[in-house]
Amino acid sequence: MKAITALTLAILCASPLAGAHEAGHDNVEVLQQQALPNPPGKQAMMLTVTYAPGQASAAHSHPGSVMAYVLEGSVVSQLQGQPPVTYKAGQYWYEPAGTVHLVSRNASASRPAKLLVWVLKDEGQPVLEPYAPK
Repeated sequence: MKAITALTLAILCASPLAGAHEAGHDNVEVLQQQALPNPPGKQAMMLTVTYAPGQASAAHSHPGSVMAYVLEGSVVSQLQGQPPVTYKAGQYWYEPAGTVHLVSRNASASRPAKLLVWVLKDEGQPVLEPYAPK
């Protein structure tokens, strides 16, 4: 499957439940967060991201590597330089660290969507960084 993400995470490592996107659109819940003894300095996180019907997120990137699985509904996602892709419940993808995520939205105007997300990042590093084109 193409390395596309539908993640809309706006939580920070130091404050894992802080502002699920600045506009408060996404519902992000951290399920687990663990420092890893091997390799040192890394942290793994497991969380859910819930989109309301028709909800979209601002463009962003993830400094760490991300794996996501669609639990409910469907999500439209577009990485920089690639066409948009719609992922449905039961589909999954991997996103390499630093990938710019231009489009991330619920594909339905009437049903919610929910993702299970696993992130591997450096300790102290944010999960999401806003994207500002240069």
